[in-house]
Amino acid sequence: MGSRMQVVAIDAIDIRTVAAFWSRVLDWPVVEEAEDGISLAPAGGAAPGIDVFSVPERKTVKNRLHLDLSVTGGLTVAQELERLLELGAVKADVGQPRDARWTVLADPEGNEFCLLHGHDDAR
Repeated sequence: MGSRMQVVAIDAIDIRTVAAFWSRVLDWPVVEEAEDGISLAPAGGAAPGIDVFSVPERKTVKNRLHLDLSVTGGLTVAQELERLLELGAVKADVGQPRDARWTVLADPEGNEFCLLHGHDDAR
């Protein structure tokens, strides 16, 4: 084996807000904090984690890479969508079809991610 994914990096102007959002969404603790970045990881330190890094510019175009989330904890997709919106996510339109089996959302700085419909944590 040559490589494995260790971390997903997310750029942000306000790293504390974006890191706090993802920490609450995934229920992952902050494992490292520096002036220019904050690292989150699942309990037990399993990879990949998320690093939120400071950048000076705002996001201006659709992400070329994004996270797809599935529902866990016995929630329905509707319940998880409501929870994500309460945490600060907003619905986003990136040209997805009306009958898409996912809902496109964005974090507090506009980084898109998807909530998959019909998937659970058994995957």
